[in-house]
Amino acid sequence: MTATKTKAKNAAHATRSGSKSGRKAARTAARPADAIKLLKADHKEVKTWFKQYEELEGNADKQALADKICLALIVHTQIEEEIYYPATREAINDDDLLDEAEVEHASAKQLIAEIRSMKAGDHLFDAKVTVLGEYINHHVEEEESEMFPESRDTDLDLKALGEKMAARKAELMKQAK
Repeated sequence: MTATKTKAKNAAHATRSGSKSGRKAARTAARPADAIKLLKADHKEVKTWFKQYEELEGNADKQALADKICLALIVHTQIEEEIYYPATREAINDDDLLDEAEVEHASAKQLIAEIRSMKAGDHLFDAKVTVLGEYINHHVEEEESEMFPESRDTDLDLKALGEKMAARKAELMKQAK
């Protein structure tokens, strides 16, 4: 069963339960997010995890959350690079913005690789996770304040793009497990 069908099935069940949140979940599952909403939801989720990481003390908890952050960022950058960036590059006239985003991704990927090769408690592990969070915050700010508004001002079919990205994301997450 696809992720979208599973969401819809779960949402339908929640709707039958009659709760307000269940009905909202049903409406959300019935209308797939556009590309920008999907990416913003990823941004929000990862930002929350970086904040949670700052509060952790135990190495096992830090390791688990760092692994979760790294996987989410790997998948997120891949769907952006495979689907969103190429479509956006064709639709907007701002190669510099997209080139910078790709360089930022490369820097983040390098840090992710370093973090994944380490264990929580290793020298510089916390520092690398912190710096990754700072890179990501900078990158997110540029995307959300510059790239996303430019994308919205084009004739890009953001809903179709979002559906394609959601399917690819689900596929990548399934492969990672």
